[in-house]
Amino acid sequence: MDSTLAKGLAAIEWMVRQQRDCRVTELAQAFGMARSNAHRTLQTLVECGWAVQDPDTSAYRPSLRLFELGAMVSDASDIGALLRPHLALLAQATGETIHLAVLDDAEIVYLDKFDSPLPVAAYSRIGGRAAAYCVASGKALLAAAALDVPALQERLGTLVAHTKNSITDFDALFSELERSRARGYAENREEWRIGVCGLGVPVLNARGEAVAAVGMSVPSIRFARTQARGLADHLMACARDASVTLGYRLNAAPAVPLPPTPITKRRRSE
Repeated sequence: MDSTLAKGLAAIEWMVRQQRDCRVTELAQAFGMARSNAHRTLQTLVECGWAVQDPDTSAYRPSLRLFELGAMVSDASDIGALLRPHLALLAQATGETIHLAVLDDAEIVYLDKFDSPLPVAAYSRIGGRAAAYCVASGKALLAAAALDVPALQERLGTLVAHTKNSITDFDALFSELERSRARGYAENREEWRIGVCGLGVPVLNARGEAVAAVGMSVPSIRFARTQARGLADHLMACARDASVTLGYRLNAAPAVPLPPTPITKRRRSE
């Protein structure tokens, strides 16, 4: 175990539980360490953004970064539970593999999923990751972020080809994301795995922010253009209902343009 890291984490937790500004001597006494070591620990936390120091009293307190990250973790776990019924309905309506994903830097993380019961199906794994620019749910969230080319480069780094269809040029990726945002859903045409295609639509919260994406993985043999559009209609309807569940008001001006109202007539997907 890294004792320095453990000491820093323990100091953060101790400060949070005090619910007031704390001094170096108090931390030293609480952990039985030298005052110089306590001061060094607190200064490191300040430099890393986990604590702030009052310029007048020299006392320390936890930063709001803890609240921010805690809220993000809570949101992720709550979102999975809240949106599961919508995913279940979508899985039943389409027969395809359905998942819920969130964006984590340059990757997406799968929070939940329903596997397809069909003999030929595409699979994802809860907790699994994928390059955001190669999968539809990741593209949907990147499109919602409305990043320009330099911002995409900063966020994603090098675009590695995972298949011959992967997009490896930032200008091409930017154009693809613009198309995705305009039509209301993103596509993956064998860009992450050969034989697997996908669709993705962002889910908005009460502030109109894209906090997750509903995705669908489909074997390429069932992803002809007309079939994809029919599946996208189902997916957009699901994302719209999911957004309402998270508090989004359909008559509000969204931070992210919502997809057009989907066609309600069910189409065959196989």
